[in-house]
Amino acid sequence: MSIKYVKAAAIALCGAVTLSAGSALAQDARTLDELLGFVKQGQVTEARENRAREQRFAKDKVNQASELKKVEAERTRQEQISAELEDAFEANELLVAAKQDQLKEKLGTLAELFGHLTSTSGDLVTNMEFSIVSSQFPGREAFLEELIAKMSSSDKLPSIEEIERVWYELNREMVESGKVVSFTAEVARPNGDKIERKVVRVGTFNMISEDGMYLQFVPSKGSLEELARQPSGPYLGWAKGLVAATDGMHKFGIDPTGPTGGSFLAALINSPNLEERWHQGGKIGYAITALGAFAFILAIWRLFVLTAVSARVSSQLKNEQANTNNPLGRVLKVNEDNPAIDTETLELKLSEGILKETPKLESGLALLKIISAIAPLMGLLGTVTGMIITFQAITIFGAGDPKAMAGGISGALVTTVLGLLVAIPTVLLHTVVNGRAQRIIHILNEQTTGIIAENTEAQLRK
Repeated sequence: MSIKYVKAAAIALCGAVTLSAGSALAQDARTLDELLGFVKQGQVTEARENRAREQRFAKDKVNQASELKKVEAERTRQEQISAELEDAFEANELLVAAKQDQLKEKLGTLAELFGHLTSTSGDLVTNMEFSIVSSQFPGREAFLEELIAKMSSSDKLPSIEEIERVWYELNREMVESGKVVSFTAEVARPNGDKIERKVVRVGTFNMISEDGMYLQFVPSKGSLEELARQPSGPYLGWAKGLVAATDGMHKFGIDPTGPTGGSFLAALINSPNLEERWHQGGKIGYAITALGAFAFILAIWRLFVLTAVSARVSSQLKNEQANTNNPLGRVLKVNEDNPAIDTETLELKLSEGILKETPKLESGLALLKIISAIAPLMGLLGTVTGMIITFQAITIFGAGDPKAMAGGISGALVTTVLGLLVAIPTVLLHTVVNGRAQRIIHILNEQTTGIIAENTEAQLRK
C-alpha cells in the first residue's frame, strides 16, 4: 500500500468524530481529498458551536445570582402571606366559636326541639320510602329530605309552615294506614308490560289490582309490580270480592308485615304447593306414586269383581238349582253330579271344588299386601338418599344458609310422606277386599258342610 493511501486512511480515522456534523457532505465526497476538506470544515463548525455554548453558559452564570435573589424575595413574600393567613384563620376560629356560643344562647330550648324534629323527619323519611302509601302519594319524602338538609346546615332555621307540614305528614301516614282506598296507577306485569290499572290499597298492608292480583311496591323504582307468584287458596277469591265491593264487610287476607316489606306474604307464596312437593320426591317419589296408583286400581277392580261375585252367590243361595256362573253354583254342581257316592268321597270332591275357587277369589290380595309393606320402605330409601345429597352439599358449600339446608331436608322427607300416603290406604283397601273374599269363601264352606251333613244323615237312615 502506498504512503499516500496510508496517510489518507489515518486522516479519515482521526476525523471520524467530526464526520457526524458534516455526514451529509461526507456522503457526497468522491475522493479522499474532498473527504479531508469536509472533515476540516466540520471541525471549524463544531469549534464555532462550542464557543457559542461557552458564551451562553457564562451569561447564564452571571444571571444565576440575580435569579436566586428573585426567588428568595418571592419566598419571603409568600412566608409573610402565610403568616397573615394563619393569623386570620385563628381569628376566624375564635369568631366562629363565639358565634356558635351566641347561637346556642339564642336557640336555648329550640336546639332540643330542632334535634327531635330532625330525628323525627329522618324516621318518617325511612317509613315513607317503604310504605305502600307512597305509591298513591309519590315524592312526599322529598320535602322532608330538604328539611333535614336545611336543619343540618346550622345556618338556617325551619319555618313554622315546615314544622306544621312534618306534623301533617305524620298524621296523614297514620290516617291512611286505616283506609281501604282505590286509585289508578301504572302496574308492571310479570312479562314486563306496564299498564294503567285500578288499584285497591288496604291500609299500609297490601295492594291488589282490579284483577284480584296481589301487588308489591318497589321503593327503589317507586313502581307497583304484580307478584309473579300469587298466594294459593281462597286469597285471590277474597281479593276479587274486595275489588268489586262498594261497602260492607268483606274477607281479605292481609299481610301484617306489609309496612316492612311483606315478609309473611313472601314466605307464604314461596311455600311449595302439593304439585311442587310431589316433584321434590324425585324419581323415587314418582315410583311410589305409580305403585300407589297401581295398588288403588287393583283394589278397586278386585272390589268390583268380588261385589259382582257376591251378588251372584247371594242369588244362588235363593235357588235350589245349581248355576255355574258363580263359585257356589259350581261347588253345588259337584254334589248334583255325584248323587250316589259315599260321604267321604263327596267331602273330598267338595273340598277340591272349594280349593279351585279360592285362588280366584283371593287374587291380588297378596300383591296389595306386598305393596303396603314396600311403599314405606321406598319412602325411607328416598329420604336417606336425599339426606345424603343434602349433607354432601353442606360439606362442599358449608352450612351458612340454613334456609337451603332446611329446604333440602324437607325435600328428602317428601318420599317418606308419599310412602305412608300409599301404604295406609293400601292396607285399608286390602282389608276391605280380603273381607269380601273371605265372606264368599265362608259361604262356600258353610254350604259344603251342610251338604255333607245332609248326605251323612241320609245314609244313616238307610
